[in-house]
Amino acid sequence: MTRITVACLDMAGTTVRDEGTVMAAFTAAIARHNLPVAAFNKAMRHVQASMGQSKIEVFRHILPDESAAQAANASFEAHYAAAVNAGQVAPMPGAVDVFAACRSAGIKVCLATGFSPATRDAIVAALGWAPLVDLVLSPADAGRGRPWPDLPLTALLRLRGGAVAELAVVGDTPSDVESGLRAGAGVVAGVLTGASTREELAAAPARAGLPGDPLVLDSIAGLLPHLGA
Repeated sequence: MTRITVACLDMAGTTVRDEGTVMAAFTAAIARHNLPVAAFNKAMRHVQASMGQSKIEVFRHILPDESAAQAANASFEAHYAAAVNAGQVAPMPGAVDVFAACRSAGIKVCLATGFSPATRDAIVAALGWAPLVDLVLSPADAGRGRPWPDLPLTALLRLRGGAVAELAVVGDTPSDVESGLRAGAGVVAGVLTGASTREELAAAPARAGLPGDPLVLDSIAGLLPHLGA
């Protein structure tokens, strides 16, 4: 087994439990635009299908112009920030133990997300995680969000990891899995604590036309045996 030097871990649905707050924030943001019922339902289907991707890019796909997309994104951020301030996010069981075990084994930990830096930092602050991880990244820091490989590759470069085979990428959506595969990560895993099924995560390579056989884990707590730690 190749030794892993950098673990790039998703936030909401993977290391962060938010009890549906992400979907609630998307629903509230899109509802403000008074779309016809059919258009609203189509928009929400796209939200589900693109879960894990850059939030502003999701809104750009749904809404007709940049100003509308930016307004929806601002509404999403405000709604989610209120949920964070109300204590509606918590560590996923086992997440903090994984951070500690990785760092004890010399594996640097990056938290990566489709949230904006402001929302990401609010979550990290609310959970007290800043001392527990080595880096936090949003699409704004890396160039493109998922399913592109920019986030995990940026983590590898900034944390001075080794070859891409020494990178682990973990998330709860097919977009996370695709991002890890595109990055050439040595370990790519989907977890079942988000909205995706085992079948959806396992099918991500074929859907994207990529080689690979991702791990599918019950939760982030099952990751450590696959890192060579």
